Amino acid sequence: MAKSGPIAFFRQVKSEAKKVTWPSRKETTVSTISVFIMVFIAATFLYFADQVIAFVVRQIMSLGL
Repeated sequence: MAKSGPIAFFRQVKSEAKKVTWPSRKETTVSTISVFIMVFIAATFLYFADQVIAFVVRQIMSLGL
């Protein structure tokens, strides 16, 4: 790749930035809600998995091996 000066670099950056397509407000809202729902589901699953594992460990520890 050929080296270019800082001015040419910033021209290229400006040119590439013009090609970016940003999501609409509706797409952003839907994506954000989807992320919150998935985080809630994952957190709930991990909480219950942790509770089950803790219960099993307590049962094993109470055996007094």
